[in-house]
Amino acid sequence: MPGLLLDTLNGKRTDRVPLWLMRQAGRYLPEYGALRAEKGGFLALAYDSEAACEITLQPIDRFGFDGAILFSDILIVPHALGQHLEFLAGEGPKLSPPLVDAALAGLTPDKSRYEPIYETVRLCRERLSDEVTMLGFAGSPWTVATYMVAGEGSRDQHEARAMAYRDPAKLDAILEAITSETISYLSGQIEAGAEAVQLFDSWAGSLAPDEFERLVIAPNARIVAALRERHPTTPIIGFPKGAGEKLPAYARETGVEAVGVDETVDPAWAARELPRDMPVQGNFDPLLLLAGSDRLEQRARYILECFADRPHVFNLGHGIDRRTPIAHVERLLATVRGFKG
Repeated sequence: MPGLLLDTLNGKRTDRVPLWLMRQAGRYLPEYGALRAEKGGFLALAYDSEAACEITLQPIDRFGFDGAILFSDILIVPHALGQHLEFLAGEGPKLSPPLVDAALAGLTPDKSRYEPIYETVRLCRERLSDEVTMLGFAGSPWTVATYMVAGEGSRDQHEARAMAYRDPAKLDAILEAITSETISYLSGQIEAGAEAVQLFDSWAGSLAPDEFERLVIAPNARIVAALRERHPTTPIIGFPKGAGEKLPAYARETGVEAVGVDETVDPAWAARELPRDMPVQGNFDPLLLLAGSDRLEQRARYILECFADRPHVFNLGHGIDRRTPIAHVERLLATVRGFKG
């Protein structure tokens, strides 16, 4: 029997609102810290299928979330496309050569880098109960392109945004390569056992409306259409962080089954403006979870009430902060699971 999360993503109303948290497998958990100290850096963990599976399952074992999100990173795709990838302490990920200067055609792809990720999915699905949904994911083309072009993350995505205006043909070629690769990569995750997948567009909010249509909606729509043809029963969650007033157009035009809402969006507005009966995911503020004030329960109940008339997956508006106390996560779980709509 499918679990609550999968049922909700398929548009069904369930007795209880399912819950999982973005970045739930990671640095806020002491058991993750212990395993990382034993095994090494982040990338080594992501490519160690046994370790990555253990990390994926850690929050399920501790909290009993309704979904297990694959422990990996959105930059696996540029790594497989041939850029060198490393994670530097205190600096974040670095990709080289940056495509602001280098040519995509000069890279040497290595598709074998996907195999340990697929093996992680297989191991996790084997070890999870049927009630827990296995979630795969990838970065959306625009967000991945911002890293590939600049070689690192940036506050305003200047290099990629400038390329969109100055040399649109070059950026389009990069986006097309990422789009094709992401279709294949997510299809491989689904074949390995992922029951739903999420597209993370973490930097969607940095674009003007015309560019949002061209650089966010269009490539995501191509991915969704291709995956639906190959895997018609697998739900796809789209998460365009920062989309704001462009969120309804994204929900309608990309074809995703469910849409993620970040913490800057009023859930009452989202419930009113998004397509009726579309499953919605979100949008609790990760910093409120970190702070854990008396507003934690109040805000959680407000979100639950706003989305009570449609399928809703409770989640954060972005990833959990690594400093978040375990007790605050337990408070949130108790509030959501105790809610009577």
